[in-house]
Amino acid sequence: MSKKSYKSLIELLLERVSIPADALESARAEAETGGHMLEDVLVDQGLVPAQVMLLAKSDYLEMRPVTLNGFKPDHDLLDLLPRSTWMHLKMLPLCKTGKLLTVAAADPFNIMGIETLKVQIDYNIFPVVADEKELLGAIEDTAKDSAIALEDILKDMEDDSDLELGKDETSHENLDEMLESAEDAPVVRIVNSILIEALRRHASDIHIEPMEKKIRLRYRVDGVLYENPSPPKSVQSAISSRIKIMSNLDIAERRIPQDGRFKIKALGKEVDLRVSYLPTVFGEKIVMRILDKSALAPSLEALGLNQKALEDLQFAVGKPHGMILVTGPTGSGKTTTLYSALQELNKEDVNIITVEDPVEYQLAGINQVQARPEVGLTFASGLRSILRQDPDIVMIGEIRDHETASIAVQAALTGHLVLSTLHTNDAAGAIARMAYMGIEPFLLSSSLVMTQAQRLYRKLCPFCKQEINLPAETLRLNHLDPDQFKGTTFYEAKGCPKCSGFGYKGRGALMEILLLEDTIKAKMLETAEASALREVAVKNGMQTLRDTGIQKVIEGETTIDEILRVTSE
Repeated sequence: MSKKSYKSLIELLLERVSIPADALESARAEAETGGHMLEDVLVDQGLVPAQVMLLAKSDYLEMRPVTLNGFKPDHDLLDLLPRSTWMHLKMLPLCKTGKLLTVAAADPFNIMGIETLKVQIDYNIFPVVADEKELLGAIEDTAKDSAIALEDILKDMEDDSDLELGKDETSHENLDEMLESAEDAPVVRIVNSILIEALRRHASDIHIEPMEKKIRLRYRVDGVLYENPSPPKSVQSAISSRIKIMSNLDIAERRIPQDGRFKIKALGKEVDLRVSYLPTVFGEKIVMRILDKSALAPSLEALGLNQKALEDLQFAVGKPHGMILVTGPTGSGKTTTLYSALQELNKEDVNIITVEDPVEYQLAGINQVQARPEVGLTFASGLRSILRQDPDIVMIGEIRDHETASIAVQAALTGHLVLSTLHTNDAAGAIARMAYMGIEPFLLSSSLVMTQAQRLYRKLCPFCKQEINLPAETLRLNHLDPDQFKGTTFYEAKGCPKCSGFGYKGRGALMEILLLEDTIKAKMLETAEASALREVAVKNGMQTLRDTGIQKVIEGETTIDEILRVTSE
């Protein structure tokens, strides 16, 4: 701030409190020597009461003053940035109205800090003035009150992991003791903290893995596993039992795999969790899949596809009958794509029935059947029954065998729209897989409307992505034509508070869509080899997964490394 500005502020202060001239000059000299703000020195030396300084700043900057004594911050607003960032900026979010965020600032002269805040959280900022000690104290209190911080919960718990016991992990413990330990307050808080932290990070899976002398806790965020601070080995059994109680599983059984599910409400949303237990030599490994219905795309447009992929997908889904196959490895978003298509097709005048294993998301207006092979309700038997229920649209969770494939083809030929998934690497491979299952080529050519392969790529964080100079030699070594990247600006992942230091935030879909045109159908009658069908499809204008990914690199949405990772064969 300029000396004139300081003088103006000092004049406002002198109207409210008397400051000896020599004390003022001494404070000014200390501020200049130490690189501090003069007003901070005046308050620290006790020459100006904190509340008087607050009112003077308010008058000088024409900003409203607020008192934070007894104020309870909103955790959802605080979670917009890490606590350390709020502390560094000396700011605290107070309330939100639409896109306007009211923020208390202890240092209202920090204009750059306010501008940085606007960029990082993408809100319009309405600043007000607050006392620094009250503001920082309020942030610190939230950290203390946040019992969901795992380190705080475990701080006073004794870790006896150094004690080595020759214990058989498959032996039975006293059931009453297991129940009591599972309902113990610290264990309940530990499990709650693990779940809520996963929701905050937008994780898709939680992995709790027993090691020899510790427990490893990892979250899968945007398809990649990240390790987190873990609870001590001593509470392993209690955590396992607690999650079993929540999932209605047998807490006394630790010798065989178990599966369950439960529902929680937290952070303003309701999510389902699918739980899987797997016995290992050091205890039971627990994996929880988080199924957040609010994250589902409500329509095909919301998937964020390029225009050609969207038009091709809408064309196929709009057909009155035929079969659509979505392919890709586990975790590539096949279920999300199918559910998006179903939600777009879900109208009052159509009857939609699905058979899934398991039913991941429960959709209003759609009849969903849970496959139960142990009692004879397989995909094939369920599909036979579904076809007697007068369906218009049928969705099969996965085609795994000849029987299911045969019934699905017959359903598509008899006036039903059939949607399903396969595990293949590319769109042409789906045709080859169906032929391998014993489906005649002429039946496939008559029933198939579209096959599609997809992958999920991580999007660069828009707040911290950094331009780089990528050598042409790098492209050549990865068998990419440098000419197609002329004029392209390449970026790399850097990491910032907004993306939790990962450099990536959110994921998008790459789709390779093969529409069954006459040339493809004719080729299918000659051969079912994926490479031959793929060659014809590319000549007809099909964009491969690699082509679609390269377009995302050219548009600056992701890195060349990420596309090479997800589209490598």
